[in-house]
Amino acid sequence: MNLSVHTIGEIVWVLGIIAWYVIRYPFERRGKRVPVVSSQRSVSEKIALAAALAGLAIVPGFYVATGIPKAADYPAHLWAVVLGAAIFALAMWVFRRTHKQLGRNWSITLEIRQKHELISSGPYALVRHPMYTSFMLMGLAQAFLLSNWVAGLAGLVGFAVLFFLRVDKEERMMMEVFGPEYRAYMDRTKRIIPYLY
Repeated sequence: MNLSVHTIGEIVWVLGIIAWYVIRYPFERRGKRVPVVSSQRSVSEKIALAAALAGLAIVPGFYVATGIPKAADYPAHLWAVVLGAAIFALAMWVFRRTHKQLGRNWSITLEIRQKHELISSGPYALVRHPMYTSFMLMGLAQAFLLSNWVAGLAGLVGFAVLFFLRVDKEERMMMEVFGPEYRAYMDRTKRIIPYLY
């Protein structure tokens, strides 16, 4: 069987999404056992999560399954698929490290858990929001793996909506809980790109 570069890119994307779910699932189950003491769920929070889900999973998944929108296809290149695979692997490495470092503090929404701690080691020593870093890398990988302007770029759009609707609220919440300790942490770290932003 001779697979096209286009098909290989789609297969790598599907495998990456499976890896994402396999990594997240046990942490999601464990997280449900830790009581929430404060939550900042809101309409904008729901919009942010829906945009990320649509851009990083639903739109590209629909494209991979159906080929629609075909008119937005462009020629696939092996170098792009190899680069996309490498970026997706890095995204999953950051994603897993972030979950492990957070442990019982992890939550899918803006929540403070019982006995919540400020984590500033591992990937958190370099950036305050490495989970967003992993989503940004996933979106970038998707753009290289899926040779379609709509499906390929949907991940970066979904990430951007999630990030810009949530990050300020998340940092305000952490400031309320950890005060000067979080301010000092902000002073020595960047948001999602080490040494840059």
